[in-house]
Parts: sequence; structure tokens; C-alpha cells
Amino acid sequence: MERIQAIINHSLYREYLNKIKDCEKNRKFCKHDYVHFLNVARLAMILKLKEDLTTTQELIYAAAMLHDIGRHIQYETGEDHATASGRLAPEILKDAGFTENETVVIVDAILNHRNEAVREEKNLRGILYRADKLSRECYFCEMEAFCDWKDGKKNKELVL
Repeated sequence: MERIQAIINHSLYREYLNKIKDCEKNRKFCKHDYVHFLNVARLAMILKLKEDLTTTQELIYAAAMLHDIGRHIQYETGEDHATASGRLAPEILKDAGFTENETVVIVDAILNHRNEAVREEKNLRGILYRADKLSRECYFCEMEAFCDWKDGKKNKELVL
């Protein structure tokens, strides 16, 4: 997992995490931080194993660690964070040693992590989508009643 460590240690990755943290300092709802990213990665790994999928651990972790990295841009400009994250990820992935083909697969998953049409896909796109939604702990959240997510989108039961 050297390449994942290279992502985590990358100066741009750290810069983007800090920008997100600044933008969310007063946010009372779900945060988009390394805890969320790791939760998504770990849930995606469980889904991979449970569904007997061939997606590699490194691709799963890379997509999970980068899927919301453009969130600060959404706060600053209104651009969808999946699009912004997909634009920011390739430089970090290249520097971390991912191939061009791997980068295409990872970025495609990042760009589609909010696209419900990929929900049931048995690939990185589907895994990332499902893990991202499962990572939200609405069943324990003190702000759940005030959240603007529709009830059908909220995780009100612990299910995997």
C-alpha cells in the first residue's frame, strides 16, 4: 500500500484536506475528512469481499481517499465536488505511481460516486457509490432531524 501512503503524504492532498477542514469548521452535519475517507475505503473493502469482486485494494483505497477531495471547491464556487475531485485526483495519482489506466478507472469512480445509476454495478464505481452512502451514520446523528437529505437517502439502520 505504498501508493496509498504516497497519496496521504502528498502535499496537494494535505492542502485540499486543510481547505475542506477550513470550509467545514462550523458545519454541524457530516464532515468530509480523512475519517470519512477511511470509512468509505473500509466499507468498500467489505463490499468487495462480500460480493467477491476483483477490484484491488489499492484502487479501492485510492478512490475512497480522493472521492471528496474537491469538496472545498464546491463550497467556494458551487461546482459539483465529484467533478472537482475528478479534476484534482490525476496529479496526485500520477505522483503516487498509479498508471494511466488505473487513473482512468479511479477517476471514473470518483466522478460517479454521486450517480445513483451506478449503485448496483459490480465494479469500483458501484462499490464507491454504495460505500459512500453506507458511511453516513444517520442512525446516531444528533443533527439527523435537521439534515436536508431526503429520508430515503438517510442511513437510519445499521445495514451492510
